[in-house]
Amino acid sequence: MTAEDLRGLSEKELLEHVATTRKDVFGLRFQHATGELENTAGIRTAKRELARALTVARERDVKIPNRK
Repeated sequence: MTAEDLRGLSEKELLEHVATTRKDVFGLRFQHATGELENTAGIRTAKRELARALTVARERDVKIPNRK
C-alpha cells in the first residue's frame, strides 16, 4: 500500500492496518528464525510497509498504542 493510499484511510482503518502489519512482521521474523521462511525479502517489504503506516499516523498526530 502506498503512502497516498494510507493517507486516504480513516483513523480507525489506519490503526487496524498498523496492528495487522505489526503481526505480519512478527510472523515473518518468527518464520525466518525457525528456518521456515523461503523469501526473506518479504521481511524488508513488511517493515517498510509498517514504517510507511507509522509515518502517516505521526503526520496526522494519531495516537498509536504501544507494542505489547
